[in-house]
Amino acid sequence: MDYKELADRCIEWTRYWFMENGPECSAVIGMSGGKDSTVAAAVCARALGKDKVIGVAMPSVGQSINEADEICRHLGIRYICANISEIDSAFSRLGNGEFSRQTLMNIPPRIRMTVLYAIAQSNNGMVANTCNLSEDFIGYATLFGDAAGSFSPLGKLCVREIRAIGHELGIPSKWVDKVPDDGLPGSCPDEVKFGFSYDTLDRYIREGICEDSTVREKIDSMHKRNKFKTDILHIPSFDPKIEIAIQ
Repeated sequence: MDYKELADRCIEWTRYWFMENGPECSAVIGMSGGKDSTVAAAVCARALGKDKVIGVAMPSVGQSINEADEICRHLGIRYICANISEIDSAFSRLGNGEFSRQTLMNIPPRIRMTVLYAIAQSNNGMVANTCNLSEDFIGYATLFGDAAGSFSPLGKLCVREIRAIGHELGIPSKWVDKVPDDGLPGSCPDEVKFGFSYDTLDRYIREGICEDSTVREKIDSMHKRNKFKTDILHIPSFDPKIEIAIQ
């Protein structure tokens, strides 16, 4: 695959989407410090101009900004830090100790999306979805949390493709190749939780190949169980299989 061409087409798609849906709007991106939000912000900066991209860090209890400020400085985009600790704690108290662990884990992503839309509405912005195809395929996203957004430059790209685009755009390896995790206190890398690597997942998605039958069955099960998430949220996404005709 020609990754320079892929990067150029992703940038062009993003520029075209804003031309059609909000030519005066800015892109608002939740900056986690990971490769997806970093590459998405870089794509938007190339497509719209640095002055029309806003990066937002939203740490909660026990979490850091994970170099989000440094990434925004590197990209030359506006940076906002909105600490959601108090909101997160207030929501958690509503459960009176009855909320499950998974519920408590999903509250912050949904708060963050609310904050992103509030910032976007106040700044004539459009919220970027920063999910990728690999994670969406197995449902590794919070419905109406990080799975939401108004447009998605990376939603139909696998992890290996996003990393390649990041390198093409000159983003330092320390951010592009950072080991992915969910950023929660005491968390472990994504691949440890999955029980398989992103390389294995990407190869299965793109080429239909997975020699380990146990892993293949696990991926298929996760995909089937979580497909409703992407079915519900039909976010406009750059699709590398489709050429766009610029008028």
